Amino acid sequence: MKTEKVVDYIVSWLKDYAAAAKMEGFVIGVSGGIDSAVTSTLCAMTGMRTLCVEMPIHQAESQVNRAQEHIKQLKDRYANVTNVEVELTSVFETFKSTIPLTSNDTYLDLSLANTRARLRMTTLYFFAGLHRYLVAGTGNKVEDFGVGFYTKYGDGGVDLSPIADLLKSEVYEIGHFVQVPLSIMQAAPTDGLFGDSRTDEDQLGASYDELEWAMEMDQKGKIPADFSGREKEVLSLYLRLNRANQHKMNPIPVCILPAHLKN
Repeated sequence: MKTEKVVDYIVSWLKDYAAAAKMEGFVIGVSGGIDSAVTSTLCAMTGMRTLCVEMPIHQAESQVNRAQEHIKQLKDRYANVTNVEVELTSVFETFKSTIPLTSNDTYLDLSLANTRARLRMTTLYFFAGLHRYLVAGTGNKVEDFGVGFYTKYGDGGVDLSPIADLLKSEVYEIGHFVQVPLSIMQAAPTDGLFGDSRTDEDQLGASYDELEWAMEMDQKGKIPADFSGREKEVLSLYLRLNRANQHKMNPIPVCILPAHLKN
């Protein structure tokens, strides 16, 4: 990958899109992870107003520390960067106390994890509306178009996606080029939605390197039967996740009525 040219292209694309939309800048949720660090840096490089928003909900201290380190570095480097912290733990707990919960609900933990992401989306759009900013998405290609590893109308609810055509390995390559803090570069990827130490790999059942390989094999028309052992297992996993999450990747289905019912 021609890293410097890719960075220049994305930065130019961001500026052109914002100008065409007649918007004043960008707002990004910063989590302490590589994707949000790269996205916020690319937005900062446009010279347009860039608001970094921390939105902790029972967040691990290590994640908070990485996010704050990154934001401080960005503000030191770019005068157009500002930040705000919105502590959403109490909002989340109020929500939990308001709705009927039973501990034996099969999907309770997952539903609450997705609720965290949707509270953050709501917060980002508050600031976007307040300042005429665009909400910049932080999803990469494997997450957004491979395994659908994001929350519908949560971190998937954005105005534009600067890094969604980059594989995870390419995001790291750009992260190194744009000087993302080493603590973020070395941290195990995690969505931080469950309030514990589980990583993306724990949730997905495969590493991003493995999923990138599976994505490439799928694009080449390969099937699990073409492989054995771990490769067969990973490709089967990838295809299962890809099929299960098509509802996130495809447009919302619209019931088109036959003409004779409307005339």
